[in-house]
Amino acid sequence: MSEVIKELLEVEGATVPFFTYQEGETQVYEFDTSECGPPEPMVNAMCGLALIDAPNKRLDMLNHKKPMGLLEKIGQNFNISDEELDGGKFKISFEYKEGETQKANLGSASCGG
Repeated sequence: MSEVIKELLEVEGATVPFFTYQEGETQVYEFDTSECGPPEPMVNAMCGLALIDAPNKRLDMLNHKKPMGLLEKIGQNFNISDEELDGGKFKISFEYKEGETQKANLGSASCGG
């Protein structure tokens, strides 16, 4: 099994580092807002979601909880899965959803909550 090589990626508007790497045919982008308070998780998620413009791309978000406001805002536009990690953090994965992702309103980083 080969070692995953993560590269630092500059993402416009982001306040935390983003990384990218290949996982098979999938280009993965990831960021960690588990130590951040509002509105940083939402702001960074919206910046990262703009990268998901094809079926072979995925965004992984590490956060201290499930971002319910974010999920309510864009849940219909992406295929989303989540996993509780050791220590109580969550990994939320966003993948391209044919016919829906391009409709996502990623211009507003507020969740209304």
